[in-house]
Amino acid sequence: MTTPQVVDLSGKRALVTGGGSGIGKAAAERLAAAGAHVTVVDLDPERAGEVAAAIGGTAVPMDLTDLDLIDELDPQIDVLVNNAGVQVVSPIEEFPVDKFHLILTLMLEAPFRLIRRALPHMYAGEWGRVINISSVHGLRASPFKSAYVSAKHGLEGLSKVTALEGASHGVTSNCINPAYVRTPLVEGQLADQAKTQGISEDEVIEKIMLQRAAIKRLIEPSEVGELVAYLCSPAGSFITGSSMTMDGGWTAH
Repeated sequence: MTTPQVVDLSGKRALVTGGGSGIGKAAAERLAAAGAHVTVVDLDPERAGEVAAAIGGTAVPMDLTDLDLIDELDPQIDVLVNNAGVQVVSPIEEFPVDKFHLILTLMLEAPFRLIRRALPHMYAGEWGRVINISSVHGLRASPFKSAYVSAKHGLEGLSKVTALEGASHGVTSNCINPAYVRTPLVEGQLADQAKTQGISEDEVIEKIMLQRAAIKRLIEPSEVGELVAYLCSPAGSFITGSSMTMDGGWTAH
């Protein structure tokens, strides 16, 4: 019988985008608990500071849509968690073009720039973990989310290319694909979805968010954080180029 392996990231440096709340906060907390020094990047300076202070990490307030700022980040990154995102719910013919551009910049171009920034250090150390927080919408589509679905599908492709290029250097790259997680981003969709669909917010949860899942509940951020840690563990070392679904059976249909 083999001895169960724990996640030990002592001496490793992690960077988590959107780390001030939701999935990003949970990932930052879990990686710090495993021993990593975590840089918490978030648009909100107060939230970034609170999370970083609580875990003994470093807060970096940053608007990731200003792509040139990414080149100023410390490139000594062993674990990169691309998590930052926003959502806009609107029919294509009414979708604000500036919001489409913003979402693609934040959720696809910024991850590319961050991966590009981190890979030389990972290659030099012959170890690295790129973890992209995708979505069930990286594998499936829903109406009224053209920008978000496009960005997540693009992130899936970027992750796979990173996996192929990084394999010989000890670097893995994977996507985590949750369904609806109990986060401020999801809670913020309720009113938009209710207005777009002409139903109540309670009906949005029941008839839209949970309708396709076999397990009828929202995912807790800590559950996603645990999978982030697993992908950094010795047991996760052969997993690369994958899309790890946490969708309660959504994609089983």
